[in-house]
Amino acid sequence: MSKNENILEVNDLATSNAGEVIVPSRLADATLHFMEQHDSETPRIEENEEKRLKRKLFFFIYCLVFAINLLLYMDKAILSYDAILGFFEDTGLTQNTYNTVNTLFYVGYAVGQFPGQFLAQRLPLRSLLTILLATWTCIVFLHCTAYNFSGVAALRFFLGLTESIVMPILINTMSMFFDSTERAAAQPFFFVTCMGAPIPTGFIAYGVLHIKNANIELWRIFTIIIGGLTFIMTIVVALMFPNNPTSAKFFSVKERVWVIRRVQSTTGSSIEQKVFKTHQFKEAIHDYITWLFFLFFVLQQLANNLPYQQNLLFEGMGGVDALGSTLVSVAGAGFSAVAALIASLSMLKWANISTFTALFWNLPPLIGSISAVSLPWHNKIGILANICMAGQVFGIPFIIALSWSSSSTSGYTKRFTRSSISLLGYAIGNIISPQIWREKDAPRFFPAWIVQIILSFGLAPCILIFIWWKLRGRNQQRLLSMDQTLKRLSEKYELSNDRTDEFKNGSNANVVSNLAVLDLTDLENESFLYPL
Repeated sequence: MSKNENILEVNDLATSNAGEVIVPSRLADATLHFMEQHDSETPRIEENEEKRLKRKLFFFIYCLVFAINLLLYMDKAILSYDAILGFFEDTGLTQNTYNTVNTLFYVGYAVGQFPGQFLAQRLPLRSLLTILLATWTCIVFLHCTAYNFSGVAALRFFLGLTESIVMPILINTMSMFFDSTERAAAQPFFFVTCMGAPIPTGFIAYGVLHIKNANIELWRIFTIIIGGLTFIMTIVVALMFPNNPTSAKFFSVKERVWVIRRVQSTTGSSIEQKVFKTHQFKEAIHDYITWLFFLFFVLQQLANNLPYQQNLLFEGMGGVDALGSTLVSVAGAGFSAVAALIASLSMLKWANISTFTALFWNLPPLIGSISAVSLPWHNKIGILANICMAGQVFGIPFIIALSWSSSSTSGYTKRFTRSSISLLGYAIGNIISPQIWREKDAPRFFPAWIVQIILSFGLAPCILIFIWWKLRGRNQQRLLSMDQTLKRLSEKYELSNDRTDEFKNGSNANVVSNLAVLDLTDLENESFLYPL
């Protein structure tokens, strides 16, 4: 074998005398060897067994990634709560330098995307995630030593660098274990962690504010508590996090086979692939859908500093003290959690409504933003309510779009690449976002609100509509010739029909499963239908 066999192009695939494409096992799905050993001896899943399997999936996988993502956002929001616990006074930060360190977090986040993507595809996910969490824990604890702007800036940059690939790993883990319908429905409530993080964080901060005669500063106590929780999660990940379904300790061999079957048959995509495929990387770069998602995230995330500014906005309004702003944040997060649950339930009940769900939940922040800048300054209650409405649920469109950017493509390297480009857009939007909240514009911050209204809540949703229109057109074209396409692909790749797939009706179901093993992209596999 060549030393470059780990990076192979499509042109390197062999062709038999009969014209079939022969795919080397290294280029196939990482679960192929496991399935060759256990697939034939595993019976079809019965209805009651599938119900039990779903419960186990949600209890083990969903709860694990949910908890990791919750801590991710709790750690990210440390400065927002430290700011009302005396952090500014002890480190000399101002509104402008606070914005700068928030920007530096996302500079690190952007820098880490593509190196992180490469490492995530080459290394076992459990080992990589454990290293990231251990590093992330150390950085959180080091926040306690910060005493000036330079120290805080360095810590935030490296925290962003460390956290940059965690979310793609979690999204990819969800795609390994859940079928397409479950994943689309679960994502909004999974990402309630980013909107609901102020609930546990706010209560912790509220408790810390009641500590009297402490020997160290309150913000340091708060940071130590959050860092301790992250340390505990590091141990849990090291012991329990699966690399893919074949290594999930809490499932039997039979259950692992069932998980792989149902995911491959309903998504038509590979589960995991440890070979970085250059041609898939290039295809992701050249596919304009990738860049439409990128543009959406840049524009939409211009509003993402609003939740972090919220506590400071409340204090700047007067009449809302640190305790009050903390409780308002908790209440707002509770509202966003309920909204995310409603979005999840609606997407579970009705298929292919992701775009329209995202558009619907874009309305509250749009209305809230317009109202927040339109109401007279003396109407503090009205402004407070609209700030809460604007800042709490715009995460739902972000969540749906992030999941959609991954599920609307196939091919492991291409999917990871698109996720990384999407999160690069997310990082760029967040690099810019703190800078639009200028100290000189206080207390109303009209320029920041105008940017959010026009770009984040106006133009960004239009991009989602355009993506929906283009992908819907591709689906219509593919459905017209689906039988011929599957026959052609079956002959080209010499797909077998030795197993009836129990998770999908129709004679073509096993062809789709076999194509999934080949790790083709959505443009190579013309039978792939885009979720809408």
